[in-house]
Amino acid sequence: MSLFGILSINKPAGCTSRDVVNRVERVVSPAKAGHAGTLDPLASGVLVICVGKATRLIQYVQQMRKQYRATFLLGHRSDTDDTEGEVHAISDAPICDRVELEQVLPRFVGETQQRPPVYSAIKLGGRRAYQLARQGRAPELATRAVTIHDISIERYDYPELMLTIECGSGTYIRALGRDIAAALGTAAVMTALQRTAIGQFHINDALALENLSAESLSQYLVSPLAAVPHLPRVVLTDTDLMEVRNGRPVRQRPADIPAAHAASPSERESVGEWAAVDRKGELVAILRQKNVGQLWPKLNLATTSGSNES
Repeated sequence: MSLFGILSINKPAGCTSRDVVNRVERVVSPAKAGHAGTLDPLASGVLVICVGKATRLIQYVQQMRKQYRATFLLGHRSDTDDTEGEVHAISDAPICDRVELEQVLPRFVGETQQRPPVYSAIKLGGRRAYQLARQGRAPELATRAVTIHDISIERYDYPELMLTIECGSGTYIRALGRDIAAALGTAAVMTALQRTAIGQFHINDALALENLSAESLSQYLVSPLAAVPHLPRVVLTDTDLMEVRNGRPVRQRPADIPAAHAASPSERESVGEWAAVDRKGELVAILRQKNVGQLWPKLNLATTSGSNES
């Protein structure tokens, strides 16, 4: 039986997210795997890996809130905004106290504009920004909207600052440290980063990469429903399942929604998508409401043949 599920790995610093996926694929072969939310080599912590057909659910995991513990060195700068680049100390850098820090942090909570680091994986004309920067052609990257839900000081002993951060998708933590420092009239480089959670995937429950094996996989691989906990569910009959497999809609029956996952009519309307499960409670499709009373397959996870988008 083909593997189909979600795996939370505690990635160590010093390896890439792709390195982790390669390790996982060697264990789950011939199934494929993909990660949701890249961690730079400097960073450690929760890396969610989608296995088998669950790779089609990566977009949902990426949308989940993320929590980080980040350490910065104030009064220093680098072209990469972290210690991966050449770090330079700033002479006569101002030394701010904790009160000044606490006054500045609220400016960055909520939806804000952030300029990504020059050394990032953002594509410009088919080239990664970091590739251009390494060639001496550092691009001017446009700012983009990111959402910061919370920032708090965990430890401050100048020049070292440790923050805990909860944010939305697309946030660059090293750029956040850079901008906070700029608001204080100085600069900062990120020296360490740990992702402590993505949605309900917490570091305390993640599998250490060095412990990854066929045996541990069976203990840590969880249902693909973990990628879509926010979606209301609908239970498909065998007839419904056949319709979905053939790309046809099924009739919307609110009575089929398990009470634990039920939503009000207005919430169901606003969500626009449903997690369809079979009678065993296994995820078989993501459905969307295109017409009143009809749910059409958006992602058909019940079959591996053909295109499943409609």
